[in-house]
Amino acid sequence: MSATAAVVVFGATGHTGRFVVAELRRRGFATVVSGRDAARLEALAAEWGDVEVRPATVDDAGSLDRALAGAAAVVNCAGPFAVTAGPVVEAALRAGIPYVDVAAEIEANASMFADRTEAARAADTPVVPAMAFYGGLGDLLVTAAMGEWTAADAVHVAYGLNGWHPTPGTRVAGRVSHERRAGRRVRFAEGALRYHDDKPWEQDWVFPEPVGRRAVIAEFTMADVVTVPSHVAVPEVRTYMTVEAARDLADEETPAPEPVDALGRSDQTFVVEVVVSAGGVERRASARGRDIYAVTAPLAVEAVERILAGRTRATGVASAGAMFDAADFLRALSPYVSVELPH
Repeated sequence: MSATAAVVVFGATGHTGRFVVAELRRRGFATVVSGRDAARLEALAAEWGDVEVRPATVDDAGSLDRALAGAAAVVNCAGPFAVTAGPVVEAALRAGIPYVDVAAEIEANASMFADRTEAARAADTPVVPAMAFYGGLGDLLVTAAMGEWTAADAVHVAYGLNGWHPTPGTRVAGRVSHERRAGRRVRFAEGALRYHDDKPWEQDWVFPEPVGRRAVIAEFTMADVVTVPSHVAVPEVRTYMTVEAARDLADEETPAPEPVDALGRSDQTFVVEVVVSAGGVERRASARGRDIYAVTAPLAVEAVERILAGRTRATGVASAGAMFDAADFLRALSPYVSVELPH
């Protein structure tokens, strides 16, 4: 392990948190594991053998300050982010260290941009929300596809998942979002998030081969509707989800993901395709890989590594596409993600 300051993973005992810890350790980062359950943290630390344990809870600012003391950065993996993001980012700003989270919750991400931008800029501290499969990967693909464009007429992000076994954390976050919206749905149109009661509908999307044509739920809105417009001048962002994955998520009986390889990944596969249009011209980019939770780890850890190395394009609160060289970042995700970008 590195002798330099450690990276703190808050929510380290969760499904995604464990992947993030493993990726940090694989890259040689000293790692501190944190969260509310001290016993589970200790048990995992005994398993890992080379991590420090610092329990903390979001309702105890002092415990968060102790957890982040002397750290190089913090990765927040603890949902629901409507509850955790505010206290953890405030602790990071008090400590003067970068904050990265893996939030997929639309409202939590919108709140991060709305409520923390001024403080993060004043602290000259990078804050990157949604540095994950949802929100981060799509934003990087959109930014890379745009190239020299600074504005677009519309952005479409289609998620081709062969299925979706949600974690307990995903289920809780979904319930919190549903309650915050009073059961309404959300879209990004006419340059703003808009809530509505329209029924979902299906259409076909032709994904890159070998996936091909698939039925998708149109306006299955994900965090890209926050991350992309945060730095791209675009009036409309739409996201889509394969019907199979949407049905899995909606079914309360769908079990949590089961590991099938030595890395702990499930057998879930994905392809993400973005289409950016401007002035009648379309540009496309795509990424394919395995296990949406596992692939979040290299996304988040690559972000931390680049921030600590000074390989950034912004400070304060910024999405992945605004903070990093998007095409270079995507290429660095190999072998976890295979990427096709416009030539």
